[in-house]
Amino acid sequence: MGITRRFTGLLAGAALAAGALFATAAPAQAYSPNPTFHAYYYDTDGCPCSGGNLTDPFDNTYFAQDASGYAVKMELTKGSAFVGKVEFHPNDEKLWVYDTANDGDTFYVKVSYTSGGTTRNLGTFSPPGTSAVVDYEVEDFDLPEGAYVDISVYDDAGLTDLIGAARGTGAAIA
Repeated sequence: MGITRRFTGLLAGAALAAGALFATAAPAQAYSPNPTFHAYYYDTDGCPCSGGNLTDPFDNTYFAQDASGYAVKMELTKGSAFVGKVEFHPNDEKLWVYDTANDGDTFYVKVSYTSGGTTRNLGTFSPPGTSAVVDYEVEDFDLPEGAYVDISVYDDAGLTDLIGAARGTGAAIA
């Protein structure tokens, strides 16, 4: 009788511990519905560019001049609040990914480029999930001049829930 109780208690304790482990390791909830997505493109031949739709409450995007470059700023909003933004700066070939809402969720940015008929994956990026009001990550690429840069923003790490994108004929250009 005592062995059965101990064994049952051991099993119950293991089940509770496993439940606690899985509860703390669960991924952040996905946005439902997805945030509203806006993309703004700038031919950087005529830059420096700032103001207008590059203005935001975080750092006001600024694009430097880059002959033959094409910059993009993507904003993610939920209602009237920003939840994130993604920028590609062709002048220094940098991707900036911002999480601007400390809401327990994040998004994932997949980047590739095409040059000389070959497409190369640069990876998937997301801002660090800290307790800061604004989290951001900067990726510094070394891309061939004139490469088309495809940027896709997803709501899930499995890259199945597309929020929006700048790719194909709407790609950025390094």
